[in-house]
Amino acid sequence: MTGQARGKVHIDGDECKGCGLCVESCPPKCLELTEGLNAYGVHPAHYVGHDCTGCGICFYCCPEPGAITVYRVARALKLVDKQEGGEHAPAL
Repeated sequence: MTGQARGKVHIDGDECKGCGLCVESCPPKCLELTEGLNAYGVHPAHYVGHDCTGCGICFYCCPEPGAITVYRVARALKLVDKQEGGEHAPAL
């Protein structure tokens, strides 16, 4: 996927069970299982740092409540010049 990320994922490695459901369900494939082990002795998932769309599919398929948090990146507001003539659109 190209372009700027529209979201960010935080995965609590101490809560992750290492089931891999989030990794498999992620459309842009921006999650992967780590090489290291957590306190449960499993390879927790982590965000690779780019390409997240903020869709939240990983959050909804995760069986461990609180292990995944998805943040949506707010769009920059587009500034519009105020035109002469008030607040109404021009008549047709």
